[in-house]
Amino acid sequence: MKPTRVPFLDLTRQDRELREELCGAFNSFLRRGRHILGPEVESLEAELAAFCGVEHGVGVASGTDALILTLRALGIGEGDEVILPAFTAPPTAVAVTLSGAVPVFADVDPHTLTLDPASVEERITHRTRCLLPVHLYGRPADMAALGRLARQHGLHLVEDCAQSHGAALDGRITGSFGTAGCFSFYPTKNLGAYGDGGMVVTSSGELAQELRCLRDYGRVDRDLLGKVGTNSRLDELQAALLRIKLRRLPEWNRRRRELARIYLDALSDLPLGLPECREGEEHVYHIFAVTSERRDELRRHLELEGVETVVHYPLPVHLQPPFRSRPGPPCPVAEEASRRVLSLPLYPHLTTEEQETVIEAVRSFFGAS
Repeated sequence: MKPTRVPFLDLTRQDRELREELCGAFNSFLRRGRHILGPEVESLEAELAAFCGVEHGVGVASGTDALILTLRALGIGEGDEVILPAFTAPPTAVAVTLSGAVPVFADVDPHTLTLDPASVEERITHRTRCLLPVHLYGRPADMAALGRLARQHGLHLVEDCAQSHGAALDGRITGSFGTAGCFSFYPTKNLGAYGDGGMVVTSSGELAQELRCLRDYGRVDRDLLGKVGTNSRLDELQAALLRIKLRRLPEWNRRRRELARIYLDALSDLPLGLPECREGEEHVYHIFAVTSERRDELRRHLELEGVETVVHYPLPVHLQPPFRSRPGPPCPVAEEASRRVLSLPLYPHLTTEEQETVIEAVRSFFGAS
């Protein structure tokens, strides 16, 4: 039976699948009586680090905090420049600003919409300390080229992995390429918590130690501050629930790729830009974004057909009011993308009937049967 409405995302379906395990973890949490920075957090830190192929994980309160604290732990702050993509979610730039550093916006590659190494190279100055690529929509940025630039100029390479849990490039999981990888566990992510949460993964023991200090006010033990930090601790309950979901993540990502392939096959003859993968790339399709010159018309048509869509993102970060007055070269690809992108429903619990409804609605807009 054809559904009358297709939601962009319905997290209750995932909750129903996991209900028994989640309730069991919650009951265990209640019995232990340990709420902050206990064995569940430590286990999740070890498990996600191993999943990414690095040595250490440090749980924090959000993905934004993961970025802020990583930059602070690396000594990046006032007067330092961090190069990041102009086309991303605003929190990436907010985190750079809150660390005290200056965000420098580079353009994105027209095919992948991830950070363009050529644009980055044009913006490197003597004040640049860090490159901050975003693995946008679940696809890895060009880490080989960005890594070469970072090594050539003696820069840190910090990965924003908020949308790329489990994505890989040439067999390496995102989060393992740079100095550190910063993850968000916001509920809509491929690996989402029941509230906010985040983690930094790294192979640097020194960086991990510094992050553990900074996330807990700067304490070196219970009653002694080594420096001024903040309160950014992942709680035990979120960690316990995330551990259950982490075990399902590879299966869920496989399902996302299956759904993406169906879209790609069904829409390939239409005048749409589709997210085709490069060789060696394992996209995890956190977002399935198409591009169209008639984006707004298409979105209105889909809404009338009962299909919910989202625009990620309607305004590039360098044109957001807090950053608009900042001088810098133009980012035409990012600006064009913001006018053309449209995200279609794609998540592991999307039904076959719902996806067929989306496909039929898209094709009918273009007059295709």
